[in-house]
Amino acid sequence: MSDRHILARRALLTGAAGLAAAAAIPLSATAASAKPNKPKEPKKPRIYSCEEWGARQPVDPPTILQNRPNKIVVHHTAYPNTLDFSLDYAFQNSRDIQDLHMDNNGWNDSGQHFTNSRGGFLTEGRRGSLDALLGGTTMVQSAHTVGQNTQSIGIENDGSYHLGELPTHKQWKSLIGFCAYICWQYEIAPTEIYGHQDFNATLCPGGIQDRLPWLREQVAKKLHIAI
Repeated sequence: MSDRHILARRALLTGAAGLAAAAAIPLSATAASAKPNKPKEPKKPRIYSCEEWGARQPVDPPTILQNRPNKIVVHHTAYPNTLDFSLDYAFQNSRDIQDLHMDNNGWNDSGQHFTNSRGGFLTEGRRGSLDALLGGTTMVQSAHTVGQNTQSIGIENDGSYHLGELPTHKQWKSLIGFCAYICWQYEIAPTEIYGHQDFNATLCPGGIQDRLPWLREQVAKKLHIAI
């Protein structure tokens, strides 16, 4: 691991809770007993690339921004809640989203960086997003949230969650693990996970919005840190 990752993650999310814990340590305690609130590297999830799911080429090459994102924005696709949890369906869903975004919306490519299927399969959305995430220092300009496309990672969760239904267990588990990995790679605090409606006038991400506090807590747990 690079010195950049080690040093940055010592500071990641060390706030009032960390200061309070430090204050509670007796003056006689040794320095070795005062352990910082350091994140633990989470498991890298399997993310299928654009090539693997058969993406079209974008109209123009992706715009690579020389900055890390500072937040994650969670969406739902508002597509019907399929009971097909297969990888084949996840790939077809990614193609359907790209067709909609390019042919109907007139966008350069898929608007979101990544998609999380109802079966918990993760696919790259906008081309270049996966390489940028793995590098951890750049991001691809997106089209998922007005005003946030140069500073946030957008995750589409397949399904409609504004009518009372919630993500499947596999999808929710996948979202937690993936958000933890993104936070680790980009040095984003779990408290910086939002829903689409936090920034734009929309029902998206439906009932997931009410679960965001739990999502943040679960992501922090994956990273072994307190928030």
